[in-house]
Amino acid sequence: MEIEIYADVVCPWCYIGKRRLEQALESYDGEVTVRYRPFQLDPSPVPEPRPLVDALADKFGGRDRARQMFGHVTEVAAGVGLKLDFDRALAANTFDAHRLVSWATDQGRAADMVDTLYRAHFTAGVDVGSREALAALATEIGLDGAEARRFLDSDERVAEVREELAAARQLGVTSVPTFVLAGRYAVTGAQEPETLLAALTEVRNRESGTH
Repeated sequence: MEIEIYADVVCPWCYIGKRRLEQALESYDGEVTVRYRPFQLDPSPVPEPRPLVDALADKFGGRDRARQMFGHVTEVAAGVGLKLDFDRALAANTFDAHRLVSWATDQGRAADMVDTLYRAHFTAGVDVGSREALAALATEIGLDGAEARRFLDSDERVAEVREELAAARQLGVTSVPTFVLAGRYAVTGAQEPETLLAALTEVRNRESGTH
């Protein structure tokens, strides 16, 4: 079964959702392939790196409100073994990061690249909007950093990623993570592993005609 994950690498719930899906798959005995699909929570340009706390304070009505939100999601993330450090995180446009995931997918390293991007953004304070930083992250997982930088500085995959982002909107994906199972069944949100496992089993039964 193919599982498509629509997500953004600066979305904490997407990070949590990915980990919960991995937990669900540990108990699932069917064959799956996971594909990472791009989604941008905020496609507007970010001219220079800026603390995420400041960017979200503007958006959600003050730093206190932003910190409340951080507190909740940090706690949930810790419950699945993920560390989020919002004080280090930088606001970034993720278009090039999605292109990099597409490039890494060709080399069979999509999951590692996605994990590294989440970790870079949420714990290391890396600007995932910077091509230099993205190329360095590719090197971290054993890919060729110079080749990654050449790719990012080119126009390769620009049109494709734009098309995929548009396709997500046409499919009606408005919040992430959204998991699409077998191309037809959508599960939205960072659901508990048990919920995801039940959905996988249900879809497998439907697709194979057994109920």
